Amino acid sequence: MNAWRFKFRASEVAVMYFTMLGTLVLILVASYQAAGSGGDPFPYQVPLDPQGNLQLSWNISYPLQELCFRLLVKDLRYGVLFGMSDRGEFLNADLAVLWSDGFKSYFGDAWSDAQGNIRLDEKQNYELLETHRAPEGFYLLFKRPFSTCDPKDYLIEEGTVHLLYGVLDRPVTSLQMLNHSLASCGVQRVQLLRPDIPAPRLPPDVRTLEVLAPSVSIPSQETTYWCHIYELPAHMPKNHIVMYESVITPGNEAIVHHIEVFECAPQFDSVPQYSGPCDSKMKPRSINYCRHVLAAWAMGAQAFYYPDDAGLALGGTGSSRFLRLEVHYHNPLLLTGRLDSSGIRLYYTPTLRKYDAGIMELGLVYTPVMAIPPHEESFELTGYCTAKCTQTALSPEGIKVFASQLHTHLTGRSVRTALVRQGREVEILQEDNHFSTHYQIIRTLKKMVKVLPGDVLLTKCVYNTADRDRATVGGFGIEEEMCVNYIHYYPRTDLELCKSHVDEDYLQKYFSFINRFQGKETCNCNQATVTDQFATLRWDQFSKDVLKSLYNTAPISMHCNQSSAVMFPGEWERQELPQVTAELPKPHYRCETSSQPPAQPSEAIEVQMRSQP
Repeated sequence: MNAWRFKFRASEVAVMYFTMLGTLVLILVASYQAAGSGGDPFPYQVPLDPQGNLQLSWNISYPLQELCFRLLVKDLRYGVLFGMSDRGEFLNADLAVLWSDGFKSYFGDAWSDAQGNIRLDEKQNYELLETHRAPEGFYLLFKRPFSTCDPKDYLIEEGTVHLLYGVLDRPVTSLQMLNHSLASCGVQRVQLLRPDIPAPRLPPDVRTLEVLAPSVSIPSQETTYWCHIYELPAHMPKNHIVMYESVITPGNEAIVHHIEVFECAPQFDSVPQYSGPCDSKMKPRSINYCRHVLAAWAMGAQAFYYPDDAGLALGGTGSSRFLRLEVHYHNPLLLTGRLDSSGIRLYYTPTLRKYDAGIMELGLVYTPVMAIPPHEESFELTGYCTAKCTQTALSPEGIKVFASQLHTHLTGRSVRTALVRQGREVEILQEDNHFSTHYQIIRTLKKMVKVLPGDVLLTKCVYNTADRDRATVGGFGIEEEMCVNYIHYYPRTDLELCKSHVDEDYLQKYFSFINRFQGKETCNCNQATVTDQFATLRWDQFSKDVLKSLYNTAPISMHCNQSSAVMFPGEWERQELPQVTAELPKPHYRCETSSQPPAQPSEAIEVQMRSQP
């Protein structure tokens, strides 16, 4: 399709449309978030496909509750699909479709049914704004509200969004004949909604340190986690990290999926040099103790800045000289011969800021006493940072939380951390209703959240074990589960871990009760491990419901730990569950009021092309 032009069915509307198009686009972009120093009105971008044929850019208007997208198709033939769905599935998905029958082409808001057949939506909430061809390819500019109040449409929320894409390589006689199986489709995960916070100025004496992969030959397999040990200069004094950004080897932008940098445990005087797959049996065991997150990036993420008056300590006494770089390569095309030296560039200053930033773990302790039964589509577990712990560990001025990183393993579906004060939810630190363990970044909060002594922090995770036949227990293994929020805050305190788990004596009472109820005369509960006891249960609805009730009512054991891993003084066993008397209301969207402009009627925009591909 070498050239495209658009017309509406009503000629007088078409004339008005083309006359006002340039002005409309300028006004639209002006109402969105600042483009930044580069001047690009679409400051966020991500490659959609591994080949880099589809490049998505976007901008956000919180006042209008809209997103404006710019899709570049480098090699456009007979059309393209773009959309969203709950977990990246192409069934029951919300789509914008550009398609051609070989003579005429159309753009429309569509959805896919349970069989993947694509249907035009009754209301056109994807609004086409502009198209043009450039030397680098074909551009589509369109917008969409966060919420349309249409049950067939996807609700765009803060957190992870699973984007769908597909390229049509042959003509489609009508949209009704189109099934997603006819397109070369894929999924990309991004954070669409970003906080509108201007980037702070870097100090004049800022220095850089690049933690990079050592020219790795990317394996010709779909998924690889590559670990590399990096050693800081000897006797490096204390500095403050004030910003970091990704460094991606040119040509690998669509393969380098995410990157993390961890600091190793300071008690290790040395960590063996290693560069290889993170799951290799040949890796040194001490690498497993490099878990203190310094930086995390994923596709579509921008540079991460610390607040003006805080920085993360790098070097100095009490820190480790060793860092672990972890790069996730996503290579579904099994490409060979690609060398990669991607990583993270840290910006640090020797002029220390007023406050040290800290990282605190919230959620559940990594223990098998917290488990998810098999064949569950939505099972909740909640970890508590209790009022007693924050009262004991925090100063009267409290702390300011400015970012967080959510974490579960493979069965995690959503994570939510709420601040509770005097029994009432007052802030949501972070919520991700479409969480994926394959997309984990440190996310800056829209506004800082102040946590005071006596406050409670609840971290709730929802899991799906529908495809598992055995209970999934808590633990470090990827087939086990976690429920964690690493919050980034200042000023740093001695409180490094504020997590909980169910009281183990009450769990043993559960095993004894269920075994007897299911007709087992004897119970070797005291001799078997918790993991083995979960494995031998006969899971029916009753045993699942009783376990859920136990987790929601039984006392908890608190881990209120200092950075030395020693608990703060106090009694932390058999603590009563914090009570929440009021939750925060759900966000309010413009489509829920009469002031929201009506969507366009169910009619695709006709596209005519001057020449065939």
